[in-house]
Amino acid sequence: QVQLVESGGGLVQAGGSLRLSCAASGRTFSTYTMGWFRQAPGKEREFVAGITWGGSNKRYADSVKGRFTISRDNAKNTVSLQMNSLKPEDTALYYCASAGAPTLPPPVNAGEYIDWGQGTQVTVSS
Repeated sequence: QVQLVESGGGLVQAGGSLRLSCAASGRTFSTYTMGWFRQAPGKEREFVAGITWGGSNKRYADSVKGRFTISRDNAKNTVSLQMNSLKPEDTALYYCASAGAPTLPPPVNAGEYIDWGQGTQVTVSS
C-alpha cells in the first residue's frame, strides 16, 4: 500500500501554469505505475495522465496533450504534473493515484488504481 499526498494546487488565470506534486510513502513506490485524475463538480472522475515505473511510458488524456507533462523522481518518491496553458475547463480537484503494480501502459480507468490521495484543488479563472 502507498500513501499519497498531493500539493501545488491553487487559483490561476487562464493561460497560466501550475505544478502539482504527489509525495508517496512506501518502499515499492518506484515499481508502480502512477496516474493523475481530476474531478469537477457534478462530473465523474477522469484520467489526466499516467506514467510507468521507469518514466519511459507516459499517457495523456486528449484534452491535456501538449499542455500537461507528467514526470516522476523515484529517488524522492514523487510524481509531478506540470500544467501549462491552463483553461477554465481544467478547474477540478486533482488526485494522484497508484496502480499498485507496474502496469503497462498506464490505465485510464480509475478502477485500476488502488491507492489515492486526498486531492488538491485547481481553479482556473477566465
